[in-house]
Amino acid sequence: MKVILLGTAAGGGCPQWNCACRLCTAGLVPRSQDCVAISADGAGWYLLNCSPDIRSQILGTPELRAGPGPRESPLRGVLLTDAELDHTLGLLMVRESGGLPVWAPAAALSALSPLRAIVDGYGDWTWSSDVDISGLRVDVLPVSDKRPKYATATAGGPWVVAYRITDPATGGVLVYAPCLRSRPPGFDAFVADASLVLLDGTFYAPDEMAGVGGPDQLAMGHLPITASLPLVAGRHWAFTHLNNTNPVLDPASAEHAAVLAAGASLPPDGTRYSF
Repeated sequence: MKVILLGTAAGGGCPQWNCACRLCTAGLVPRSQDCVAISADGAGWYLLNCSPDIRSQILGTPELRAGPGPRESPLRGVLLTDAELDHTLGLLMVRESGGLPVWAPAAALSALSPLRAIVDGYGDWTWSSDVDISGLRVDVLPVSDKRPKYATATAGGPWVVAYRITDPATGGVLVYAPCLRSRPPGFDAFVADASLVLLDGTFYAPDEMAGVGGPDQLAMGHLPITASLPLVAGRHWAFTHLNNTNPVLDPASAEHAAVLAAGASLPPDGTRYSF
């Protein structure tokens, strides 16, 4: 399995357009909004979430560029972890694909009905909760019932899921869990023996948003890194979906050093894996 981290920041990226916090003005290497591309053969690619930055992410990734025909694309589908706008607005940008299969939790698909109606006008799109992608096995774990702010539907959850993607040919396993409110039942087994776990790293500490007037992290549906670090030892975990307030973004910070010392990593946009 081939994995490309197209974006590794939380909503708004870093720097964020409407923020003048220390990290947004520190001149750090920019990060775009969280999105991952996976492939079993290096020819057909699937997106894990579809960020508002997807156009620049595709154009900056040779494996995802159009060709060899003038309108041919290597994109084969999209797996959404939830219905958050940061993870779904990119579907509007790839509407001209002619149609792709999109998989997501049923509650998320319901909330996305207005967006789906727009995208459906541009091609033969399909929408399902039953994931089936070529060459890879996908297992789904419900992780949260937190729904997006815009969602008014009363449909039951889960609203947020994590994906465990296995390459039967190599035995390689990727777990993608960019949004975790807690460690849900079954999570330990879900990540066991994974070649790589891309884990929610939105915030470092539970009071991080206080400095910019935001709500606490658990209310926003994100388990802070400090709660996950004790579980890292000896595992191939990487933190993604980093918020612009997260001090680990600064390579010189004590928090960045603590993550690395625990054995986890903080990969930048464009990082590639193969297993």
